[in-house]
Amino acid sequence: MSVAHFKSSLLPLLLLVIFLHHGTNVVASTNSTTTTTATTTTSPSVQTLSTKAEYFNPKLPPRTLSTSKKFEGSSDLVNLRYHMGPVLSSAPINIYLIWYGKWAAAQKLLIKDFLLSISTTDRRAAPSPSVAEWWRTVSLYTDQTGANVSRSVVVAGEYADLRYSHGNALTRLSVQQVIANAVRSAPFPVDHKQGIYLILTSQDVTVQDFCRAVCGFHYFTFPSLVGYTLPYAWVGNSGKQCPEVCAYPFAIPGYMGGGGPGALSPPNRDVGVDGMISVIGHELAELASNPLVNAWYAGEDPTAPTEIGDLCEGLYGTGGGGGYIGQVTRDRDGRTFNVNGRRGRRFLLQWIWSPVLKACAGPNAMD
Repeated sequence: MSVAHFKSSLLPLLLLVIFLHHGTNVVASTNSTTTTTATTTTSPSVQTLSTKAEYFNPKLPPRTLSTSKKFEGSSDLVNLRYHMGPVLSSAPINIYLIWYGKWAAAQKLLIKDFLLSISTTDRRAAPSPSVAEWWRTVSLYTDQTGANVSRSVVVAGEYADLRYSHGNALTRLSVQQVIANAVRSAPFPVDHKQGIYLILTSQDVTVQDFCRAVCGFHYFTFPSLVGYTLPYAWVGNSGKQCPEVCAYPFAIPGYMGGGGPGALSPPNRDVGVDGMISVIGHELAELASNPLVNAWYAGEDPTAPTEIGDLCEGLYGTGGGGGYIGQVTRDRDGRTFNVNGRRGRRFLLQWIWSPVLKACAGPNAMD
């Protein structure tokens, strides 16, 4: 049942319930801001592609947060249905980045390189398997007119909240207030149709349910808080708070200690940010295919939808499941990845549920 089917008197309560439960499951200061406008110009590569690599399928201990939504493998029994709502089909998808807290320039560049890799279709710039090929699965989802999720993604603007305008402990509601600051102070336009407002919190910021129940979430803003209904997502840097939960498999639970397999080496040598990127990919895929929580999801309960990323959580390659993450690549320096991006970047991204294959799919599939 969609939100629209409820009586108007119950709508505010239902929206709040959905809002408080919706996310990627695993688990006061002065207002000072800076703004910049992003470009898509390229700069020299910061990472050299290795000529020697090997495929492997490591078996790792489960992360500490529940993965009850994960579906390992393909099935006609997964009832992923379209609920008649919009998808982000207009090109390009404009991402408005909000950097909350203190971020190193190298970390910002790494995340932006990932986002811009979604539209980097030139195989000379991003060899196969690529981020753009990974997003191709997301673009298979359509709205009621038959329009597909756009394959064009740009970083349309950036906003830096350097002094933690709402403190270093955010709630789900105060996350929306941070977005409201960015919209009301005019660095960002009100982009109902093509915009995604992506708020990223630094490793010293706690967020409601972070590490305990979620690593990221997406929803839409409440007009009462922001003035508009805008699709948004939040993802936090777990590098110091819970890497074994939200940066898995680049960190593993402490109880594994010296026994069993070790954590995988992140492709860009930053456990927190490399872990964030897979969560960002998860949330963007779901936001593009279900921006108002009334489009593509499994189940009949909109307060707890199972979306296209949830169905493949923890799977990164062929042969995944039963504790195995799937076939991924390890370069000569030991760094683990499964897709290539622009400027020589490499990333480890979870697979996405394909409506065509009715299975989890990724560009690094071996079969």
